[in-house]
Amino acid sequence: MELAWLAAGIGAAIVVVGAGFGIGKLAAAAMEAIGRQPEAAGDIRGSMIIMAALIEGIALFAVVVCLLLAIKAP
Repeated sequence: MELAWLAAGIGAAIVVVGAGFGIGKLAAAAMEAIGRQPEAAGDIRGSMIIMAALIEGIALFAVVVCLLLAIKAP
């Protein structure tokens, strides 16, 4: 049972790190795009916020799945 919790913690940590890298890459690309085309800043920012929310949603879902699997472990 203890190993299930350890595995869930490691899985959740991997998910959080992956989501952090993804959102960071998304923000960097958006800032570069705004720098290249400032008149489209509003559209780019809106798209960035929507995509960041989707990444966070997927990460939260994955963390919940990790924890639920640890709870259900024999």
